[in-house]
Amino acid sequence: MPLELRPNCECCDKDLPNGHPEAMICTYECTFCKPCVDDILSNVCPNCGGGFVPRPTRPSTERRAGISVQHQPASDKRRYTKYSNEELIEFAKKARNIPPEKR
Repeated sequence: MPLELRPNCECCDKDLPNGHPEAMICTYECTFCKPCVDDILSNVCPNCGGGFVPRPTRPSTERRAGISVQHQPASDKRRYTKYSNEELIEFAKKARNIPPEKR
């Protein structure tokens, strides 16, 4: 099953289409932009407590039959965090000094 490729930052609502260089995801595919990950979340996912990695890009060119963004399009369902920026910052403070692989 391919990644959902969510279309926006769940914090600031910035558009993050397939291939956007600032798209970051956690292991549960929570999606945030790099500025929010760095400046608000301190690389701590507010949903699972894990860390973030750059989101892969789905190929735009079909190099194998049926495999491309045309065949498995990115999601158009926008998602938003239910937490305020203050709550996000407070949550991140608890885990930001613990490496993601040890959380």
